[in-house]
Amino acid sequence: MTALSVLKCVTCGHEHAIDDPVYVCSRCGGLLDVVHDLERLRPQLSRELFDARLCAVEPPYNSGVWRFKELVFPSAADDQIVTRGEGNTTLYRAPTKLAAWVGSRALSLKHEGENPTGSFKDRGMTGGVTHAKLVGASSALCASTGNTSASMSSYCALAGLRALVFFPYGNIAAGKLAQSVAYGALNVQVRGDFDACLELVRKASRQLGIYLLNSVNPFRLEGQKTIAFELLQQRRWRVPDWIALPGGNLGNTSAFGKGLSELQALGLIDRLPRIAVIQAEGAAPFYQSYCEGFATRHQVKAQTLATAIKIGNPASYFKARRTIELTDGVVEAVSDQEILDAKAMVDAAGIGCEPASAASVAGVRKLIAKGVIGADEDVVAVLTGHVLKDPEIIMGYHQGALDSVQSNFANALRAIDPTLEAVESLLQQ
Repeated sequence: MTALSVLKCVTCGHEHAIDDPVYVCSRCGGLLDVVHDLERLRPQLSRELFDARLCAVEPPYNSGVWRFKELVFPSAADDQIVTRGEGNTTLYRAPTKLAAWVGSRALSLKHEGENPTGSFKDRGMTGGVTHAKLVGASSALCASTGNTSASMSSYCALAGLRALVFFPYGNIAAGKLAQSVAYGALNVQVRGDFDACLELVRKASRQLGIYLLNSVNPFRLEGQKTIAFELLQQRRWRVPDWIALPGGNLGNTSAFGKGLSELQALGLIDRLPRIAVIQAEGAAPFYQSYCEGFATRHQVKAQTLATAIKIGNPASYFKARRTIELTDGVVEAVSDQEILDAKAMVDAAGIGCEPASAASVAGVRKLIAKGVIGADEDVVAVLTGHVLKDPEIIMGYHQGALDSVQSNFANALRAIDPTLEAVESLLQQ
C-alpha cells in the first residue's frame, strides 16, 4: 500500500518519501509540500472527530496541532510525537474601543502569543521536531530573528536533540535570546542580516547533515496551518470573510493557503476566506512583487522595528504567492508608526502582542480605510507573538525614545512624593 503522505516539489512535482531528511527538491531545488492522500483519509475525517478531541487531556490529542493529526502527520506514532500541548490559543472578539479604532464592526483576534514559548512557532516546531526524531536526527539548526530560536531550543531540549541557533549580529530582542539561552541551545551571532543567516544554515544543513528547522521545512508548515484549522473550529466552522496575518518569511501565509484548500477539498468548509498579508514598509519585498502582479521576485535590505518580520528575501515566496492567488488575497505594507500605534491599542485593550503581531491589525485598519475590506465584513487578525517578546520596544514607545516614531498613545511613567496628597493629585489628572 502506498504511503499516506509524500513530499512533493511545488515546482517540478518530483516526489520524496516522507521519511527522507530533505527540505528542498533534490531534482530542481524547489520547495516541498507534505501531500496527504485525502481520498484515503476522507472516511476518517469529520468536524465531529476534531470537536470530540477538544475534551482530550492526554497527549498528543490535547494539543491544538495534533487534534488535527490526520491532516498534519497521519503516519506518526502517538508516542513519538514531541508536544508541549501547543495551540489551544484564544480567539478574542476585539474590544469595542480597539474595533472602533480599526474601523471594523466584526473583528476578532487569534492570539498565537499564548503558545508555550510565546509565539506561533511552537505549532510548526512540534511538527518539525517530530519529523527530526522520525529520521533519526541528533541535532538541529535554524536561523532566527528570535521566535524560531526560542521555540526550536525548547522542543529540541524536550526531544533530546542538540540545538544550534544562528542570529543576525546585533539584531535580536533580549527576551527572545534569553529563551534560547535558557533552553540550552548553542547560540551564535553571524555578522550579517537574517537572510545571510538563513543561507548559511541551509548550506550547513546540506553539507554537514544537520536537521534544518526553518520554515523551508515543510513539516513546520503542517503544524502552522492548524492556526487556521483551530480558529475555524472556534467559530463553529463558519468561514470569515478575511484572515489577516503579518508577512515576514511567509511561512504562515503558505501554511494557511495549503491548509484551507485541504479543508475545502474534504468538504469541511464550503468556501475560502480571503487572505491579507501585511508587511512592514521597510521589509516589504512580497508587497512589491504583489503590486507588480508577481512579475518579479523582489529582495530588499530589511529595516523595521518589528524584528520578527525583518526579512528581505522570504524563503516561502512561491508558496505564499500560491496562497494569494488561491484565495483572491491581497498584500499591504504598513509603516513602523502604524505598527507601533496598533500595538499600543492592542496592548491597552488588555490583550497585548509583540510588534510584528500588530502589523495584522494595522493592516486591517489601512485596508478598511482604503475600502478593500468592508467595515461589516468578518475579519480575523492573527497575533503571532506575546507582549513580552520585545519589551525594549514597549518602553521606548511609551517613553518617547524611538527614533522616527511618535508616541501617539504613550502611557508615560510617573514619579511622585510618598504622600497621600501626591496620590490624590495624580488621580485628579
